[in-house]
Amino acid sequence: MERREFLKGTIAAGSAVAGGVLGGADAAQSDCGPGCPCYGNAAKLPRRAYGDTGERLSIIGFGGIVVSGVEQDQASRVVAEAVEKGVNYFDVAPSYGDAEVKLGPALEPYRKDVFLAGKTEHRTRDETAAELKESLRRLRTDYLDLYQLHAISDVQKDVDAAFAKGGAMEAFLEAKKQGQIRYLGFSAHSEEAALAALNRYEFDSILMPLNFAAFYQGHFGPRVLQVAKSKGVARLALKAMAKQKWPRDDPMREQYPKCWYQPLTDRNEAKLALYFTLSQPITAAIPPGEESLFRMALDLAMDFRPISQKETEALRQMAQPLNPVFEGKA
Repeated sequence: MERREFLKGTIAAGSAVAGGVLGGADAAQSDCGPGCPCYGNAAKLPRRAYGDTGERLSIIGFGGIVVSGVEQDQASRVVAEAVEKGVNYFDVAPSYGDAEVKLGPALEPYRKDVFLAGKTEHRTRDETAAELKESLRRLRTDYLDLYQLHAISDVQKDVDAAFAKGGAMEAFLEAKKQGQIRYLGFSAHSEEAALAALNRYEFDSILMPLNFAAFYQGHFGPRVLQVAKSKGVARLALKAMAKQKWPRDDPMREQYPKCWYQPLTDRNEAKLALYFTLSQPITAAIPPGEESLFRMALDLAMDFRPISQKETEALRQMAQPLNPVFEGKA
């Protein structure tokens, strides 16, 4: 079940296509490598550059689903705790239940100090403009730092439609001109759609699944990551702590109702998977929407270090029997 349906050590970049880690020196150029003042700082999350914009985002982002369906007091509390630990990147969408409604009041005291990203699944200008207006109202802000075409999966239905006359991109560009949006991006559920979008417009960022099992077993990620990097498009990651598609009748589903995939819940495995993703040339990763898993990711990321060759091989072995959430072309 798609998320939108649910709530409506370092290895050289040259080995990437062969399935190696793309991180290496690139990842170390961020604020979180050895020799940096914040490296291993257990008080605040490290931050990395968001492209060449001058923005620096926490390496762990806050997915709005975390506060969907909870009381406002709880939403405000978890947001405050995240900000206190250094989270300054928040991502939300209208399709995440009442997440915008809960996140707006919770973020209000910190709005000027955080980077707030929104999304739309609409592909027409008028629908997009109307939804953006409603998102701004719910989030209690007059602008979004980043607005994204949400979950593009099909070149014709998503990319072509958004760029057609009267398409969503017209609303994006007009909103940016009016100061309602600072940066433009998209999230992708398909390699072909992602590559098509990257070739259609100079987006500021791409939000994409970057997961060890999808990378090694599903061959999803390397091509898009390389193209985005070559074009200077900032990379934001999803599904770092995904294990695989839910096995049929898995009783764990009841424990993690906000995950449409089977998450990694073992701390050691989750650490390996998260560190794999953070070792890629990315700005930040957004953990699962379950509060307990978000908190675990936040804790693990405080002590991030690039993944080693030995750990990479362990992940390759761990990926072999899995049914990846996303698959691309070998």
